[in-house]
Amino acid sequence: MGLYAAFLMAFITAAIGGRPGMISGATGATAVVMVALVASHGVQYLLAALLLMGVIQILVGALKLGKYIRIVPYPVFLGFVNGLAIVIFLAQLDHFKVKGADGALHWVVGTPLMVMLGLIILTMAIAHFLPKLTRAVPSALVAIVVTSLLAIGLVALFPDLHTKTVGDISSIAGGLPSFHIPDFPLTWAAFMIVLPYSVVLAGVGLIESLLSLQLVDDVTETRGQPNRECVAQGAGNIACGFLGGMGGCAMVGQTIINVESGGRGRLSGMAAGGFLLLFILFLAPWIELIPLATLIGIMFMVVIGTFEWGSLRLFGKVPRQDIFVGLLVAGVTVLTDLAVAVISGVIVSALVFAWNHARELRVTRAV
Repeated sequence: MGLYAAFLMAFITAAIGGRPGMISGATGATAVVMVALVASHGVQYLLAALLLMGVIQILVGALKLGKYIRIVPYPVFLGFVNGLAIVIFLAQLDHFKVKGADGALHWVVGTPLMVMLGLIILTMAIAHFLPKLTRAVPSALVAIVVTSLLAIGLVALFPDLHTKTVGDISSIAGGLPSFHIPDFPLTWAAFMIVLPYSVVLAGVGLIESLLSLQLVDDVTETRGQPNRECVAQGAGNIACGFLGGMGGCAMVGQTIINVESGGRGRLSGMAAGGFLLLFILFLAPWIELIPLATLIGIMFMVVIGTFEWGSLRLFGKVPRQDIFVGLLVAGVTVLTDLAVAVISGVIVSALVFAWNHARELRVTRAV
């Protein structure tokens, strides 16, 4: 379901969305909400929730409510970006663990660790230095090809140097999705079950998507269309509901990779969705040979590019309230999820603003 969601969301939002260059797909922020619904009521209720989620998102766009993302204070935006970078970094650390004979997870040590670190460093070096020489070919793609060939060659010469690959985690092979109307009872009780999940999913998806849109705006120094993006996200989730995907929203990591590789038009996102479908149908055996360390290296570069390092220099130069809000949003993003973090940050920022202006309030009386 995640792979279907990835290519459906990527293709549809790239084709009709409001921010060319942005990549959408299944994300952790929405998956957390979906797990509870699937566990309690099954997959068919999830597909029905996606349809309603899509309708809500289209209504938000049609009513031109997407523009209000710009009222999110800048400290909240900084906290979102930095917290997201930390989340991406921490997620990579899980790949340095393997299941031992006792069934418990243990940190990779010895030669396997050295091989992983070597591939990670090589990947990061290619991703960093190649764009300084040429931008004709995406550096991430070159890094994947070079390190994959190197890993295959090392294993052929020294079988003991095997490193974890994509295929060791899961197979990506599959077929074309088929149109399917969710097997969902058309009753008020069933509707009230999926409604809260749909509202939360729509909110989480739009918050992450519109903040990602704002991030790309800052990187490219252009302006996207938030209302149009809301409609595109809704259309993508409706398509997932009918075709068996798990829905989703904009993916910050993949978007940063795409934009920094020069993919700033609609074709880049549509190609991402098209190639993913190609991989699922025909090229899965080749994709599964990619070392996991290579993908970790690419994501480490995403972390470096996503984190606002300049924000560290703001300590002592901006109001303490702004620093507190940024740290709060980053911390809540790491500990819970993006939607809670952004909402918390906006509320605290509003309270701080009200408090500061209340202190400045003066009342005079003419006698």
